[in-house]
Amino acid sequence: MRNLDITTLRSFVAVADSGGVTRAAGFLHLTQSAVSMQLKRLEEMLGLELLDRSGRTIALTASGEQLLVYARRMIALNDEVITRLTDQAFEGEITLGVPHDIVYPAIPRVLKQFHAAFPRVKVQLISSYTRALKRDFGQGTCDLILTTETTIDAGGELLCTKPLCWIGAPDGSAWRQRPLRLAFGRQCTFRPKVVERLDTAGLEWELMVETESDRTIEATVAADLAVHAMIEGTEPPHLEKIDHNESLPELPAQHINLYGAQSTKGVVHDTLADLLRRAFAGSDSVKLRAVSG
Repeated sequence: MRNLDITTLRSFVAVADSGGVTRAAGFLHLTQSAVSMQLKRLEEMLGLELLDRSGRTIALTASGEQLLVYARRMIALNDEVITRLTDQAFEGEITLGVPHDIVYPAIPRVLKQFHAAFPRVKVQLISSYTRALKRDFGQGTCDLILTTETTIDAGGELLCTKPLCWIGAPDGSAWRQRPLRLAFGRQCTFRPKVVERLDTAGLEWELMVETESDRTIEATVAADLAVHAMIEGTEPPHLEKIDHNESLPELPAQHINLYGAQSTKGVVHDTLADLLRRAFAGSDSVKLRAVSG
């Protein structure tokens, strides 16, 4: 009798989900050569080619597609057995990437709920820009990331769509001035869309602040020296949505997307993904899928 090895199946599923050995190796915390060896061992044991390596990207063969269904079930069953029959608490680390502007108010609540379920699992929170987070995810240094985008890439999961809105100082007047003074981050994905809408509307504008610091932007806007754009509902308490009565152009909606949730990494990974889904879907209660030991 030949026996399938869960470790090799886990590597196979990771490659299938991530679309390549490099990213899968990052997710599994293994070297590329180790993942490649496991795939080779699996193919030799079955006597089948599971991956089509003829193109620029790795694709599954027909046999690989069939195996993927069984591999997911076997890994899930393996993880369930280990969870049910061991008394040890979950341990380890999971890396979550979140854009600066949507950390509040949802992420602190998610982290608190996750810690209650898995007190010995460390969440490494990376707060950055969408472009940087997608780059890190592509390199396998983040297990899960949230993004703010007007589109969604392959492998992403749309959590919600929310409008961008103009943000200014409470009772401020900076939004009335022309040229309109803007404060934005250098890597902010909102800025090109905001500028495009202003140009289309024929409104003069100038970039007063361009920085890497969200604090600098907030301080400038709070002093009523410029305006900013944020996803509705994420503005800090010392700033407010501008009631401009159509004096400023309407801004495009943004998708909040989740990447990495399709990977099969066990109950800890899946629970954090579920918490993120519920938080951005607006649900107040989250049913955890596991209880820590």
